[in-house]
Amino acid sequence: MLKVTNPEKVGFSSERLGFITDWMKRYVEAGKLAGAQTLVARKGQVVYSGWTGVRDVETGQKWEEDTIARFYSMTKPITSVALMTLYEKGLFHLDDPIEQFLPEFSDMRVLRPNAQSIEDTVPCEVKPTVRHLLTHCSGLTYDFNLGVLESEYGAQKVNFGPNKQKLADEVKRLASLPLKFESGTRWNYGVSTDVVGRLVEVISGKALDVYLQETILDPLEMSDTSFYIEDVKQDRLASSYTPDGNGGIKLVDSGENTIYTKERVTCLSGGGGLLSTVPDYLKFAEMLRGRGRLGAAQILGSRTADFMMSNHMPGDLASMGQAVFSEVSFEGVGFGLGGWVMLDPPKSQMMGSVGDFGWGGMASTVFWTDPVEDMVVLFATQLLPSSFHPIRKELRALVHQALVD
Repeated sequence: MLKVTNPEKVGFSSERLGFITDWMKRYVEAGKLAGAQTLVARKGQVVYSGWTGVRDVETGQKWEEDTIARFYSMTKPITSVALMTLYEKGLFHLDDPIEQFLPEFSDMRVLRPNAQSIEDTVPCEVKPTVRHLLTHCSGLTYDFNLGVLESEYGAQKVNFGPNKQKLADEVKRLASLPLKFESGTRWNYGVSTDVVGRLVEVISGKALDVYLQETILDPLEMSDTSFYIEDVKQDRLASSYTPDGNGGIKLVDSGENTIYTKERVTCLSGGGGLLSTVPDYLKFAEMLRGRGRLGAAQILGSRTADFMMSNHMPGDLASMGQAVFSEVSFEGVGFGLGGWVMLDPPKSQMMGSVGDFGWGGMASTVFWTDPVEDMVVLFATQLLPSSFHPIRKELRALVHQALVD
């Protein structure tokens, strides 16, 4: 069990933090979520750790503190940190074209503006770089976005699900298709971080899971974080759900018969493949709050961590062209290397602090670290898609209203 300190000692109200419990229970009792878990920490001390509901509706197994969940795109910041540990060794520069490491991206083509066919392309004027991948300005996309390229992704089943081909093979298939736009001209949420994962493999000479284990997971003692569920832990894996159209939820992936087993996971997705727990992911988030360090584990240099968590856009995401989907607001929010950066909370219409950094996952999970309030917040559930309920905006209000210092 995590040790929870007296909230009043670090500027929180115990009574007001209780609103988070009531909020989670409302979602669960209404049948909108199976289970939910929230953690709030300030100055390295946990002030709120609560959970409610079940990890599986059919069996009625309770959601517990150590419940394992699919963290999906919250894998992205971890993979981005992994690549930056190689950057710190001088093994590449952010403006290096990715074809230098992945020759399949040589001679890339890009769709013409307003293209109506996947064949309506021209040669790229700008070579996609490492920076473009880390900032989602590469021209890659997701098949659930809208457009000619997205339709082709769907038709060819170009994605990085656990049961796809090996990561190297999926990246080669991806490189055979054109880009959505010239790299660096727009921001668009997509499979860029999956290619980042492949870069980690090529530059380090190690499989992505091995490099993450050695460089991040073991040093931070994240023993419940991996690309697949171990047999001895399977009873702790939550089932995932989606809205059923009648106000309730229906099963997507059973914890008991999940696709996330060692035998079934063939593709290591740096963009969305990790399973984890709230206590485990807290260690990664606290490392970011500590500017690259947690206890004796120095994962990144402090200046590298600061650099990653700074805005790398010319303005907010809205200024980079309106994308169809993201895990965060477009107005008042920028993007660093692997996660959002809050620029203007009133403009974003979300409670927050300038400079807070984080990201969310497809199953409605989210985390952020707040340098102004010296705070980390984590939320876990298993409902796809993450856009169905306004959970993240509500959680921000709930956390910030409980600060009283």
